[in-house]
Amino acid sequence: MTQTNRLTDLLGLDLPILQAPMAGVATPHLAAEVSGAGALGALGLGATDAASARTAVDELRQRTSRPFNLNFFCHADPIRDPAIEAAWIARSVPLFERFGHTPPRALSNLYESFRHDDDLLDLVLDLRPAVVSFHFGLPRPDQMARLRASGLILMASATSAAEAMAVQEAGCHAVIAQGWEAGGHRGIFDPAAADARQVTDSLLRDVLSAVDLPVIAAGGLMTGHDIARVMALGAAGAQLGTAFVGCPESAADAAYRDRLSLGGDTVMTAAISGRPARCLGNALTEWAADAPDAQIPSYPFAYDLAKALAAAARSQGATAFAAQWAGTGADHARVMPAGQLVQTLASELAAAL
Repeated sequence: MTQTNRLTDLLGLDLPILQAPMAGVATPHLAAEVSGAGALGALGLGATDAASARTAVDELRQRTSRPFNLNFFCHADPIRDPAIEAAWIARSVPLFERFGHTPPRALSNLYESFRHDDDLLDLVLDLRPAVVSFHFGLPRPDQMARLRASGLILMASATSAAEAMAVQEAGCHAVIAQGWEAGGHRGIFDPAAADARQVTDSLLRDVLSAVDLPVIAAGGLMTGHDIARVMALGAAGAQLGTAFVGCPESAADAAYRDRLSLGGDTVMTAAISGRPARCLGNALTEWAADAPDAQIPSYPFAYDLAKALAAAARSQGATAFAAQWAGTGADHARVMPAGQLVQTLASELAAAL
């Protein structure tokens, strides 16, 4: 059995193409169109409670009977430092005042980890999606045991060979090798640990040598030719996120779409959310560019301020203070319906192979 068949058979797909979950950007409509075209659509539910997640999955199931992926965040408990949080708020005061607002008096924990939310675990076991994936780490061992016993297909992101080995040892069925080029949040398990910052191709080689699972490449992949390249290196398939942001079915707003169309440099920064994440350079990243990592509050507390700042700016018509996630291949983004994009990627992949 080839690696490609190993993945497509495992996930019940026609194509070795996965849409990245992209919390806040992926919608049930987007995921359904991707799945309906023979790839794997996904919903990022790391910023969603159980009730809202159920509503989203119900809509997705009304739109498609094909397999799809539900993704959750498994971040460790944040280490809070009141002095750092107070200084971060104070740093933002001039910018908030520019828009006629005041910053939050204190920062809130916006997103609970799947590791601490068994309501989400119960929801997953009840809804039984074809695939469940994890970012920032792995569920608790007892959660993994219940998920494994349910027969669900499990995947997790890894940014190193060591993390990939942990994914395999935990009982997952596939690993997503997330290279440094990837847009959105870097899936590193411990953001305080040293990060080798391996590019996708280099990471893929190391992960393939470390595990026996199907390995899905992710990071900077935008075309069928990109997918063919990583598959030639041994990837069982490819996960693309930025490629789908411009699709009309995504939740990206007009300002995000306009900025994506301009292309240009992307920036890896922890200043938006408290964890390293890659986005398009804009006024928000410029404001945060000189902030040392040690002065940034932990995830997701920093995100509370960034979201408040984006809302304050929008109230005055300024749209460049939002998190506009994108990978290094943003210049190659195409605007077309998601199903058509999947077909285009499949045609390019076939031609390249």
